[in-house]
Amino acid sequence: MTPRMKPRMTPRPNDRRLVRLRAPLGFALGAVALFAVAPLALSEFRLGLLAKYLCVAIVALGISLAWGRGGMLTLGQGLFFGLGGYAMAMHLKLADAGPGNLPDFMSLYGTGTELPWWWEPFRSPVFAVAAVFVVPMAAAALIGLLVFRRRVRGAYFAILSQALTAAFALWLIGQQLSTGGTNGLTDIQGFFGYDLSDPANMRMVYFLTAAVLLALMALVRQLFLSRYGELLVAVRDSEERVRFLGYDPANVKLVAYVAAAGMAGLAGALFVPAVGIISPALIGIVPSIEFVIGAAIGGRASMLGAVIGAVAVAWARSALSEEFPAAWTYAQALLFITVVAFLPGGLVSLGAVLRRRARGGRPRGPAEPPRAPEPASASEPASVQHTGKEAAV
Repeated sequence: MTPRMKPRMTPRPNDRRLVRLRAPLGFALGAVALFAVAPLALSEFRLGLLAKYLCVAIVALGISLAWGRGGMLTLGQGLFFGLGGYAMAMHLKLADAGPGNLPDFMSLYGTGTELPWWWEPFRSPVFAVAAVFVVPMAAAALIGLLVFRRRVRGAYFAILSQALTAAFALWLIGQQLSTGGTNGLTDIQGFFGYDLSDPANMRMVYFLTAAVLLALMALVRQLFLSRYGELLVAVRDSEERVRFLGYDPANVKLVAYVAAAGMAGLAGALFVPAVGIISPALIGIVPSIEFVIGAAIGGRASMLGAVIGAVAVAWARSALSEEFPAAWTYAQALLFITVVAFLPGGLVSLGAVLRRRARGGRPRGPAEPPRAPEPASASEPASVQHTGKEAAV
């Protein structure tokens, strides 16, 4: 006997209108919070810390694209964060030194009087800004071509990306004369002609970082909702099936990986004027893992969840470590393990789980990132045919 089928519920016009307005309203509220509420409610010091946290959120946004949607556990985002950060810091140090002069650390550590040849192009602000994007994305493209073509994935990809980050940090430490070694590039005083000791200019850096974050969120949202975004989910859920349907999963993953690297490089470039320093300690294995932890706790498959989670974890690290310097690391690890074990979808999925329980439904398990449905034909991958785009954010 055929079970009775429940009729499909057609959304009412008012409901559809609310769905369409949800994203613009969310961006509007975010803009008000970042550009109006935060500058009024926070002191100059706390606003500077928030600028630092927003840089971390930009990295988490790329992780949400590469890991949450693409299934690539990127434990090496510190590599691209560092490439962008050092590219910006090199230009700012040269600008602080003045025409024809060496940066202060080279005069302190070195015996030579010539600038290394690969520093010379960074005297140009145009070259430096271009390098912030091009160098991390080119490095990611090279790594991705070598890795994805050989179908390296899962834990092997995560370990490889982390090893490259560790190697980059060790190389920086060994080049004391040209990179500052363990100390890195410090005491950055200007930002394209603006004095960073002026609170008004630091506020400008904060506004720039907030604007970049919102712009990237709008861009990533469009990727989530696009045909490519659905194909990326299909590759994550069933890579071999997508390959049999005529698509190259390596190219699909490469685009997401390169885009995430570009976001990390831009975040590193903004981090330099916001904090005034870039060093190997800020881009090594531990910071790379912390980038992932923030995105995972908030919700790696949700753009908003990854951003909020990254900001919340970075804030908690700064606030709680002041009171409990020895216990904060254990608390962070416990929070990460708890979320991964009982709420794989992150804290952003907690509301959906509670609503299911309140309705008396029996949940199938903790909320997980969206999965691609079964394909309806042999010509298109599952996620390309899927039209339920409202759940992308």
